[in-house]
Amino acid sequence: MNPQLEGIETIPGTYPFDIRTANRTLNINRFFWNMISAEWRARFIEDEEGTMEAAGLTEEEKKLVRARDWLGLVKHGVNFFVLEKFGRVVHKTNLEIYAIMRGETFEEFMKTRRVPDAR
Repeated sequence: MNPQLEGIETIPGTYPFDIRTANRTLNINRFFWNMISAEWRARFIEDEEGTMEAAGLTEEEKKLVRARDWLGLVKHGVNFFVLEKFGRVVHKTNLEIYAIMRGETFEEFMKTRRVPDAR
């Protein structure tokens, strides 16, 4: 284990993204990174299953994508910075994704913010 991550398992809600995770989840992270391409986005919107298959996703990864399981994806090892590209494709803002990851409605989540009326 990376000595900089020693003890991280004791911090609830922490899912480190290190080189081992990056190597293990390369296909799904590339799948989401490719959402920067208009052609890839259009392909995904037209044929989710075919696009996931072409990207070489595992069955577990496909289930996470189908379910839009944001927290499950992060726990699996998806880097949030590529995941937010996918969020735009499926019309979810970062704030909406954060709420879902916390198990809250968007309204409940916004009440916990310093500026609850901001959108």
